[in-house]
Formats: sequence, structure tokens, C-alpha cells
Amino acid sequence: MNVIQQLKGSSLTLLLGLCAWGLQVACTNDDPVDADIVAGSQSSLNAACDQWRTARADWEQTEAFLFGAADKYSIDPHTDTWPVDQAALANILRDPEIMADIDNKVKLLNSGVLGYHGIEYVLFRQGNPRDISQLTDLEYRYVCAVAKDLYQATCVLQTTWSGAASGTRYEEAIRYLASHNSLDDDGNVTGEGLNYTNFGANFKQTPSADYDNDLDATVQIIEGARDIIAEVAGSKIGLPWSGQDDSYIESPYAYNSITDFYDNIVGCRNALYGAVGATTPNEKSLLYFCLNAGNPTLREQALQVQQQLTTALEKVAAMKRPFALYYTDASVETAITALDNLDAALAAMEETLQTYAGNATVEAQCKIINANYVDNVVVRLYTSLCDNAEKLYQAIIKIKD
Repeated sequence: MNVIQQLKGSSLTLLLGLCAWGLQVACTNDDPVDADIVAGSQSSLNAACDQWRTARADWEQTEAFLFGAADKYSIDPHTDTWPVDQAALANILRDPEIMADIDNKVKLLNSGVLGYHGIEYVLFRQGNPRDISQLTDLEYRYVCAVAKDLYQATCVLQTTWSGAASGTRYEEAIRYLASHNSLDDDGNVTGEGLNYTNFGANFKQTPSADYDNDLDATVQIIEGARDIIAEVAGSKIGLPWSGQDDSYIESPYAYNSITDFYDNIVGCRNALYGAVGATTPNEKSLLYFCLNAGNPTLREQALQVQQQLTTALEKVAAMKRPFALYYTDASVETAITALDNLDAALAAMEETLQTYAGNATVEAQCKIINANYVDNVVVRLYTSLCDNAEKLYQAIIKIKD
């Protein structure tokens, strides 16, 4: 979720911003900031940056299914808000009460300073790992807490979709749910409690709390893909390109934007083809069914989806890099057009698929599609996401000697 957090800065905003960036500036006696440089190695910081990119790729692919746990538990805005609220982060770093208990306080902070982009902001500069001589000890303590919180959030995603009821990650998930509050779409605390739900079972066993029937759940696969395609085209790429908001650039510090966009569409391919890393639809996938259901219209629409999916990936990959510097390049408009065409192809296929409502044979096939989708796409990706988020947390801890 891409939420711009607004915060009125104080008269010290500029100074604190410089401190947050780890630059050697003299803070006033009235507002002391610990600017001690972390005792760490450049190679360890570089390794943490590499692991951030790995963990980031997993997350972007999971954005093809931001319904369920990511939505109900507000994990999307909590871990993936941008732009980074630099003024808020500067104030956090200079607040002794917050920093003294940062492992607990981090759970309640403004989402604009958390998650992947909060970590990115501390670790990267202009597409490269930051110079270790600029990283302060305060920033190190802060980014460790954010990485731990991020790992715990991914434990929630993995376990609530797999239906786990025991184990370390289940326990981490329960702790996360007990210590976090629900957020609305703008990142604001709603005060609602968070209860553990088995989203995988709800998707595979209908009727359920979330879906009336198996076809209803299958259609959600398409809608999940269409949601992120529309976001990439209209917001992630479209807002900067159109001039509506040139600050609305995802992953600008690591220069990872185009990789993010590409991985979003790879996630859609995974969902439609029924397996992580699939390049052709497997026999239990939604697209395989549409190609082989015996409906000429549905088959042609599925072929169009395949063609437009391939084209969209090619055009996104061909965008001039880095996006943070070349977001008005002609290649950007070409990519937007390709994404719009993919969305239109999916909309047509979805409309035809919905005409099968009440068809018992199709419902039975949808049950197979949905079980495969949960087990071989959603749970598999969330497990990899959690694995790599844990590795990211450990890599960040190891920055300090």
C-alpha cells in the first residue's frame, strides 16, 4: 500500500534530517542527538543491502494477492508505505524515550518510517549501499527494530495462509497480532483487535467467511492480479510520469523501482499460471482451465492474457533505469500502455468466467484451482518471504561488529 504520511516539521526539521542521514553535523545543546558512528564493517552493510533486495523481490511478487491477511491485518501499509517520512524519522532518532524502548515502540510508529522503505532509507544511497562511516549507532538500533518487526509481520502472512497452529513462526505471529492495532487505508490506527484467521482454509473451503462459492474465490485470483496491475500502471509508474506527484516513487534510495514493478507482474504470472516461477500454465492453474474449458471465447481471452502478460513484462523491463531519474522517459508511457492492455485482457476473461456461476462441473474444477493456488503460490511465496525477511533481520544485526 502506497500511503503518503503528512507531518508538520519543527524548526529543527532540516537539522534533524541531516542527523537522520548520518551526516556529521553539530546538533544544538538544547536538542542533543547522539551521532556516534556504528562500529561495523562495509562488507556487512553491503550484505544487508543484498538481502534487502532478495526480501524485497518476494514481497513484490506477493502483491498479486494483497487480500486476506495483508489487508485484514494492515500488513501492506505497515510494511510498505512510501515516501519515507524523513521528518518523523529524524524526530524518532532524537527522542530518548522512544529509542530507549525501540523494540516495543516501533510497533506503534507512523507507517511512513517502517517496513521495507524505512530499512531502505537507512541502508542505501543513490542505488548503492551506504558508506558505513555515515551510519549512526542510533540508526543501527532503529533499523534492527524495524527489521525485526518486518520479520514478525511476514510470520503472520505465512502462518495465517498455511493454517499453522504451532511452531516458532506461529508464536511470532500471535505476538505480532497481540501487539499491533488495525490500520485503515491511510495508515491510521482504528483500534480494532487482531484475531488469528486461517485464510488458506477460507479460500479452499467454500462457502466461507470470505467467499460464497469456489468460483467466487477463483475470480479473486484475477481481481488480485488486476489490483496490482492497476496500481503499478496508475500509481507507482503513472503518478510520477504524469507529473501528478514526482515524490511518489517506490524504492528510490536503492534505485529498485523497475525491479519492484517487474516483480509485481511476475507475481501475477505466478498466480495465473499456478506456480511460483512458472512460465507456462500448469494443469491445476486458472489459466490452464480457461485455455482448455471448451469455450472458444474463454480460450481466446486466455491466449490474449498470456500475450499481454509477456508484453507487459518486456516493456517494464525495458524502461530506462533508474526510474527515480528517468520517470518521464518515453519508455515509461510504453510500459503503462502494456499494463493497461493486460488489465483489459484480464477483465474480459473475468467477465466470461463469471458466466459459469452455478455450474457444478466448473465449481469442482475451481476447488482444485483454488487449493493449488493457496498451496503452491500463496503459501510458497509467503514462506520464502518469511525466510528472507528473517535473513534480512539477521544480516542487519551483523552490520555491527
